[in-house]
Amino acid sequence: MKKVIIRKTKEIENWRRNINSEINFIPTMGNLHNGHIKLISTAKNDNSNVNLVSIFINPLQFDNKLDLENYPKTIDNDIKISLSNGADAIFIPSNEDIYPPNNKNISFLKAPIELSSALCGVNRIGHFDGVCTVVYRLLNLIKPKNLYLGEKDWQQLLILKNLVRRKNLNVAIKSIATQRDFDGIPLSSRNVHLSKNERKLIRFFSNELLEAKKIFQQEKKINLNEIIKKLSSKKISIEYLEHLHPHTLQKIRLEDNISLLAGAIKCGETRLIDHVFLMKRRPIIAIDGPAGSGKSTVTKLIAKKLKLLYLDTGAMYRALSWLMVKESIDYKKEKKLKNILKDISIVFKSNTNSHQDVFINNYCVTEEIRSQEISSIVSKISSIKEVRKFLVEEQRKIGESGGLVAEGRDIGTTVFPNAELKIFLTASIDERAKRRKSDKQSKDSQDIDIDTLKELIKKRDFEDSNREISPLIKANDAIEIITDRYSINEVVDQIIDLYNDKIPKEVEIK
Repeated sequence: MKKVIIRKTKEIENWRRNINSEINFIPTMGNLHNGHIKLISTAKNDNSNVNLVSIFINPLQFDNKLDLENYPKTIDNDIKISLSNGADAIFIPSNEDIYPPNNKNISFLKAPIELSSALCGVNRIGHFDGVCTVVYRLLNLIKPKNLYLGEKDWQQLLILKNLVRRKNLNVAIKSIATQRDFDGIPLSSRNVHLSKNERKLIRFFSNELLEAKKIFQQEKKINLNEIIKKLSSKKISIEYLEHLHPHTLQKIRLEDNISLLAGAIKCGETRLIDHVFLMKRRPIIAIDGPAGSGKSTVTKLIAKKLKLLYLDTGAMYRALSWLMVKESIDYKKEKKLKNILKDISIVFKSNTNSHQDVFINNYCVTEEIRSQEISSIVSKISSIKEVRKFLVEEQRKIGESGGLVAEGRDIGTTVFPNAELKIFLTASIDERAKRRKSDKQSKDSQDIDIDTLKELIKKRDFEDSNREISPLIKANDAIEIITDRYSINEVVDQIIDLYNDKIPKEVEIK
């Protein structure tokens, strides 16, 4: 493809018509650095879409005229950097193109107060309104499939995600983690203004945030006053230093797992921001839903793609049910059952085919627990108070450090109520019966006609949804996905997109 430079908004439509491809869009204000390069190269490596970089210094983002005039302008170098790192086209419009005089079709937007009134929004009045206005204008002109943004401007990223949802725009936001220079400070177009001494100050500031993150990983707490005291001792001018919820930008709550430590300082005439994410444990994905909704298959694939531990809680209940049958255990005798549970060990081990085998008391039951005999009794066994108490405790032990995706029927409501992402996966009775019929693991179902399977599924749903302890219900904050019209990979991609929206790249498990 021939690489092009577009300078007029009216040329964008012709360009789009001729490329016959989806677009990855990387908006910038020029003076490109390694952070921008990471955005462009990530877009190039993600897919086969055409990559468009825009270079436009948006006057609406500046509340200080002198700051606008002094913003670094390096257009020739920006073009060279963009083209050499994966850009197929560069859009360099003028102010008159983006904001035509007397054009009533331009929407001058307001950023949502709940997100723009904190952090940078306190002193930079109107800044985020300008961001929303220009990005909305550019998105309408370019109509990209994907929008690539950096997490360095975290508050801005949240506001633009809100804009996309609010305006119901058909664009996916892809983000990259904050990129840092050799000395630990975040890459910024404003760094060129720093003197040698000012750079030392920003380095001290960034290192204090990174050190606070290390301390938090050990102690699960943070002392803002201590950090402020250290910064003040270096005569650093602090605009703000806040410990907040990463998505609402409200004060952090005790039950929140991931939080944001963000600050802004002044070094001479240059204002710089930085942040880190603090985490008590690694993220958890909870996937609930009825039998036959595709939970196991989807959860295994998500675990593999995100490098998370796969916790098959259903297999734990099935393994216990299998043992009850094999040992002829009378599970109605509560005291006897309590004593038996004390000596039960359920573990998962990866086999040579990169799948998980289930062991109960050192016996591999991976195949046996998928029989129709076990399927017909597992709901009854799982409704027993002592059984649920025992296995929920075991599951929570496994999940203490997080970093897992778990599937079952009460994961988001009972086992991991504070999971970062909760999904309720379901499908129609007809679809689930078809899946059971073709499921190679449920060998016994091959001999059962489809109508009988439907009745068995209805019965299982009723038992699961009406049991007294931890019934199958959708958690209030769970996202429902009906899988009938989707392939397995499409469902997996949906959930991974939701995960990426919830979990900052900086805290992803490598």
